[in-house]
Amino acid sequence: MILSPQPADAASFLPFGTLVEKPEVAGERRMFSDWLPAIDGLALQFHLNHVAASSLPLALAQVERHPHSAQVFLPVDVSRYLVVVMPSSPDGSPDVAQACCFEVPGSIGVIYRRDVWHAGMMVLDRAGSFAVLMSRGADQDDVFLPIPPLTLAPAANQGPRLTRNGHSA
Repeated sequence: MILSPQPADAASFLPFGTLVEKPEVAGERRMFSDWLPAIDGLALQFHLNHVAASSLPLALAQVERHPHSAQVFLPVDVSRYLVVVMPSSPDGSPDVAQACCFEVPGSIGVIYRRDVWHAGMMVLDRAGSFAVLMSRGADQDDVFLPIPPLTLAPAANQGPRLTRNGHSA
């Protein structure tokens, strides 16, 4: 199966989580605390990660989920990145046929809902770093499963385009 990245938008991403976008007005705050409520027996953890650059086409053969907590990714130094998400089948396994791939600019973060199947972070253009927040401390905080291979590739009619910062991609 081939998935082509689509521009991230809040409505399309909502079944899987939310986009973390900066306020447009000076002094305004956007609150996201409800996404990470305190959970008995779990501790909120915060770390930074560094991700090697990827380029399309790209093969994807594994996804993960976090049954006990939402997971937040805030780009610290990222040009743009891919987010692959999919709902669960009735038996709880990833529904690969319903997978979605979003291209997200490095100025926007994502929050995955608790228990949403997703791929590991894939950054484009150059290596990048993210701040990551999630609650941990239960059995199987991280569940990884192999999936039938997916290929992430630009749409056949997608020619050169400009990124949000004006560079060609």
